[in-house]
Amino acid sequence: MTMTRRIPGKSTVRIERATLQVTEGPDRGRAVTLEEGVLVIGTHEEAGLRLNDPTVSRRHSEISRTSEGFLLQDLGSTNGTQLDGVRVDRAYLKAGSIITLGKSVLGFQLSSETIDPKAGKLTRFGDMVGQSGPMREAFSLLSKLAVHDVTVLIDGETGTGKELAARALHDHGSRARGPFVVFDCSTVPSELMESELFGHRKGAFTGATEDRAGAVEQAEGGTLFLDEIGELPPTLQPKLLRLLDRREFRRLGTDGVRHTDIRFVAATNRDLEKQVRDGTFRQDLYFRVSAARVKLPPLRERPEDIPALAAHLLVEISGRSGKKARLERDAERALKAYNWPGNVRELKNVLETSVALTTGDTITVDDLPPLGGGGGEAGGGSIRDAEAQAIREALDRAGGNKRKAARLLGIAPSTLYAKMKQYRI
Repeated sequence: MTMTRRIPGKSTVRIERATLQVTEGPDRGRAVTLEEGVLVIGTHEEAGLRLNDPTVSRRHSEISRTSEGFLLQDLGSTNGTQLDGVRVDRAYLKAGSIITLGKSVLGFQLSSETIDPKAGKLTRFGDMVGQSGPMREAFSLLSKLAVHDVTVLIDGETGTGKELAARALHDHGSRARGPFVVFDCSTVPSELMESELFGHRKGAFTGATEDRAGAVEQAEGGTLFLDEIGELPPTLQPKLLRLLDRREFRRLGTDGVRHTDIRFVAATNRDLEKQVRDGTFRQDLYFRVSAARVKLPPLRERPEDIPALAAHLLVEISGRSGKKARLERDAERALKAYNWPGNVRELKNVLETSVALTTGDTITVDDLPPLGGGGGEAGGGSIRDAEAQAIREALDRAGGNKRKAARLLGIAPSTLYAKMKQYRI
């Protein structure tokens, strides 16, 4: 089980893992550990703890990490499962518990590792860049959590880079070769969410013309990123909790249970604790997803990161557009003085617009779209007007060729088409 202990201004994460060791029987000395998910014990070749004891069933019992602790369950075995000398169907384990399966005896122990989010030397993690103390703390925590399989909740405002943090966790973990699947709870209509997440069988509802795998199956062996988890409808929350606890789910329209082996990373820009108090988010699900929590600070709280972050983004923009540019010192100061309601995403939009507007290789204050006064993602039209102007100028330079204009702007043609429609160009 993973727990978070809050201290003033920070939080430490305690990774608690279970160790199961065979103390008697043909497999004496064999041991396995469990941090997340489900461990099946039996003689089946795919069992997590495979025993060579003929008195043990193929799928004898299992241990799962739930929101309440580590749960032992018998799977309908022939000879039963005993916990501390008493036959049980299901029971929670504690340190020092003795499990007896047939002629095999297993000892259950707990150990823990405390991760301190103290700022380290890392100034980037994955595609995220930052030299400020809060970002170096986040990088330190993310890099240490990446090597574990625990569920992580990334907390931050829109545009702070939550998906980049989730992808970095995946890329630096043991599942890096597996898929990274994004499921955005804020963009999927509530009536389609169960089907999109868990999949469906042909005929499960009108329009279901074939069997379809959902995001959970698509992420098998890798990481499922549940973005904006606070938007998850209450009707789906118990099913997600079961998926997290038992690693099992059902496709819509079926009775059969499916099992999965994936890592979960969630993100939110909402106050989940308030949602729990309001009754719109289950408390047990909140505890389950928020045990290991990483806070990404808004850009306005770390203006010292803007020069390095802008340089990093300009390299990315130049790679797409073929137009190199750097920030003049006065332009850099203007960016540092702005409040950034749209955070890093807004900064990227500003830089893309500035690269398109500048006629040289240096972005001056005059090349920046108007900042402040309600600009940015959160409100008025100053940045939007500048973006529309940049599109018109790129189209003029490209002689009306939209693909060439997209290359000049450093964006995909599909993005250009969408923006032209948005701005009625």
